[in-house]
Parts: sequence; structure tokens; C-alpha cells
Amino acid sequence: MAVENTSVEIRDDREHGKLVAHEDGTAAGTVAYFAMYPAPGALVPVHTVVKPAYEGKGIAGALAREFYAMAAREGVPVVPLCPYVAKWALRHPEQAPEAPEELVREARRQLESHPELL
Repeated sequence: MAVENTSVEIRDDREHGKLVAHEDGTAAGTVAYFAMYPAPGALVPVHTVVKPAYEGKGIAGALAREFYAMAAREGVPVVPLCPYVAKWALRHPEQAPEAPEELVREARRQLESHPELL
């Protein structure tokens, strides 16, 4: 099991729907997401990508942890449609509360209106 990387800087680019991890000033990985409507809705991660040079360094885990922390700060749930974030949530239930099933269904429906994320 990879250790999560706590030395990366993670920034939210809400306008472009990306949570971006930077290591030494270089973008190392991202979580693509959208915010459900109507606001405040939920935050919905769709894809997690780590550049090959940064794989195995805990970048994806750091992104997932920060994604849930960001949602908690905003007072909204996370609906993890991204397979990686969903697996991370199962391993960290104390940090990743499960979203209600009706919210999951609505997130899947809204994802269809974000073809750029599919």
C-alpha cells in the first residue's frame, strides 16, 4: 500500500473543475470533478490522474484526502464516481462519509450533462 504524500501542494481550480497536486512546482496529478447543482449540492470526483513520473509517491491518496477535506470545509458531501476516490473512501471511512444513494443517483444523472468529464 502506498504512503500518502503530504509534501505536495494541492490547489483547487474550481473554475476548471480540477484539484491539482504540485510537487516542486510541477503539476503531478489531478482530480477532475464537478459541483452538483443546485448549490450547495455535492462535490463529485470523476477521474484521478497522476503523471507517470509521480506514480507510487502517494499523490493520488493526498488528492483524495484533500478532496474530502475540502468538501467538509464547504459543508457538502462527496459523491465519488471516480473509481480511485471510491476505493480510497472505503479504506478511510472516518474521513469519507458515505453519500446517500439518492445523491449518488442524481450525481450520475448530472454527470451526463458534463460530457467533457466522461
